[in-house]
Amino acid sequence: MRSRYTAFVGDALDYLKATWHVTTRPLTLAPDPVTQWKALEIVDAPAPTDDEGHVHFRAYFKEGERWQVLEENSRFVCEAGRWWYVDGDPRLHRLKPGRNDPCPCGSGRKLKRCC
Repeated sequence: MRSRYTAFVGDALDYLKATWHVTTRPLTLAPDPVTQWKALEIVDAPAPTDDEGHVHFRAYFKEGERWQVLEENSRFVCEAGRWWYVDGDPRLHRLKPGRNDPCPCGSGRKLKRCC
């Protein structure tokens, strides 16, 4: 999951397609210059079975001045010794942090002194 998040941060679209299961992979992926990914939080990642795994995560991001969090329960399958992202149950939530609230990026600093 962390490698896919890093690929989203760096617009590594070839890597995203290469790790997406062929049955659910989109035909095309376009770069997203508006979204600024800021932090990834792994909420739960139970030990996978031999051929299936799940990861519950929150990814914090900014679009313009608006903060949001993408929360998803992702499903992965293992085929021929390789893990593939299959699908997930994504939910978007808008965040409304105040200037003196901790920055959602996870730095521990106040928002006004950070992002």
